Parts: sequence; C-alpha cells; structure tokens
Amino acid sequence: MAALRSLLPFLRGPLRPWPGCPARRSFASGADFEYIIAEKKGKSSNVGLIRLNRPKALNALCSGLITELNQALEAFEADPAVGAIVLTGGEKAFAAGADIKEMQNQTLQDCYSSKFLSHWDRLAQIRKPVIAAVNGLALGGGCELAMMCDIIYAGEKAQFAQPEVLLGTIPGAGGTQRLTRAVGKSLAMEMVLTGDRISAQDAKQAGLISKIFPVETLVEEAIHCAEKIARNSKIVAVMAKESVNAAFEMTLTEGNKLEKKLFYSTFATEDRKEGMTAFVEKRKANFKDQ
Repeated sequence: MAALRSLLPFLRGPLRPWPGCPARRSFASGADFEYIIAEKKGKSSNVGLIRLNRPKALNALCSGLITELNQALEAFEADPAVGAIVLTGGEKAFAAGADIKEMQNQTLQDCYSSKFLSHWDRLAQIRKPVIAAVNGLALGGGCELAMMCDIIYAGEKAQFAQPEVLLGTIPGAGGTQRLTRAVGKSLAMEMVLTGDRISAQDAKQAGLISKIFPVETLVEEAIHCAEKIARNSKIVAVMAKESVNAAFEMTLTEGNKLEKKLFYSTFATEDRKEGMTAFVEKRKANFKDQ
C-alpha cells in the first residue's frame, strides 16, 4: 500500500514532471525554431506534431536540432490538451544520422567530460505516447531516434540502418541495445556489423515497426493513431506506457508486480470509474484526465 500511496500525487490533477526533471517552458503552436517545426494537429488540437526540418542536410541530427526537439517535447509534455506526440521528418529522410562534421574532432576526454549525446535521451523519457512517422532514410542516429518512440509507422520507401561501423565507430544512442530488443540478436548483429540497410517491409517482418503506409499518407495516419490515443484517459495512457516499457527492464515476475500496482492505481482515478460506468450504461466515456 505504501508503494501505491507514493504514486497518487502523480495520478491526481494534470500530468506533472517527475522530481528532478527540468522545468518546462511555455509553448505556442508555430514557435520559432531553426531546425524543427512544431504545431498542434487533430480535430481537437490534441496531437503534438514535431517535424525535423534540415532538408539540405537530410535532417542530420546536430546538437541544435536535438536541443530544439527536447524543448518542443517538454512543451507538449506539459500541455494538458496534448495526449500524444508524432515525430516525423521529410519524404526523403526521417533523419540520415548524427551530424558527422560536428563530432569529427571530438576526443575521448571531450565525450566523457561533456556526456556527449546524453541529451538525446530526453525523447525516451517523455511520459506521453510518441509515434515516429518514418519516410525515407532512418540511418544511425535517425534509426536510434525512431526506436526511442513508442510506435513506429513507416512509409513504403523507408530504410533503416545502423551504419556507424563504416565510420569506424559504433552506435552511441541506443542502437545496439534497442535494435537487439526489437529484432533479435542475429539481425541486429548483422545490421550493426555490416551497416546494411533494411527496407520498411523487412523492418515490419522483423518487428521493428508496426505498420507501413504510402509515403503521402504516412503522417496523416500517424496523426490519426495519435488522436485515438489522445481520446483516452491521459493518466491511464501514461501508466500503460510505463507498464509496457518495464517489460524491457524487468524480469517477468517483477514486471507482473509493477503491472498489478499500476492496474490497482487506476482505481484511484475518476477516469477508471467513468470508463467502467460508461461501459455498463452503454454510452461513450467522457474522460476528464483525473
């Protein structure tokens, strides 16, 4: 019961950052960014859309782009109207990797002292569901960025790869870890050791992505999925995401215990009461995120 009580402050009222998280800044749709475009989408403006916008560099992930991405993510995380986020790029490239010119002259001391690439992890820490809509190239850091999202949709011409070995290095933002968990050791090892690309069709067969769509409708389909998620209780969606993600970190016994605790915690919310009452009364639930 003590564990359940500790969860209650986060289950009542609007979503709040975990202790130790940086303060969130206010955000206006269409805010002035250099490397991304961020806006609200959906009939109820309940979907945050972030588009990587360095087309001449095939959306290479420079430090400035990641900083702006984190700012937009934190703003949508703090926005009570937003229930899910879509991350996408252009038709030619979701992101063709990290900005190699930016890291070319880094030393071992530089990497350790600056915790190089550590600010990339913010995407994986976002509590609201995030959908990656991948068209074109998702290479190196671009593939790693997509794998930090909760759901990956791909355009029919998308390609995924971890080609860092061709540059004399290895993935540094989760590529060896998340890819192995997603597709298994053999395919992950082949991709990491050869740098070879796989198609959207192969990625779906391997379990890396969930659906494939025509290039021109991909983002629209991702927004549609995000709207479906956003119509549900935002508090419960956060708990569901936490429980699924725990499967990658815990044993089956530990994961089942966490799932039970989170399941029991839904009974402290008004949304659980409303959802079950609506089902019994044969009407649509009206969730209040409380």
